[in-house]
Amino acid sequence: MLILPALMLLVAATAVRAAEPSGCDKFKWPIEGERAALTTSERPLLKSGGELSIPGRAVTVALLPSPEARLPTPAERNFPPDTFAGYVTAAAPKTPGLYAVSLSEALWIDVVQDGKRLKPVAFSGATDCAGLRKTMRFELTAQPLTIQLSGGKADRVNLLLSRAATP
Repeated sequence: MLILPALMLLVAATAVRAAEPSGCDKFKWPIEGERAALTTSERPLLKSGGELSIPGRAVTVALLPSPEARLPTPAERNFPPDTFAGYVTAAAPKTPGLYAVSLSEALWIDVVQDGKRLKPVAFSGATDCAGLRKTMRFELTAQPLTIQLSGGKADRVNLLLSRAATP
């Protein structure tokens, strides 16, 4: 009896994955700047829990096995213990407004300010784009923030927090 619902979920998940756009030209807005920053060889390594400057240059974040990550705020989604997670903090932006969090890999992103998870204003992602997998835009206030990453398949991810261009 449980086989049919499980099979339906598997088919639905496969259909969603197949619907993901492929290629760098499939992002919803221009991503050349983010992609260039994320693929440069001059990215400092930042351990989980480290501080990121705003707007910063791209960094490589060293993630931890999920059970060891100790995210400051519980992640919005739960991931298996065999995945990687981590977080970085940043001082309050000097200029509140629209900022982008861009990643080289597919991970779940939670941006937290004043103890609350922010809802993204916009999201864009594509597979098969060397150096950039997803970018999300958030409206940031003049408060310190935490960027939490979870559900990673690898122990490193390139991350860029930057002022977002308005469309």
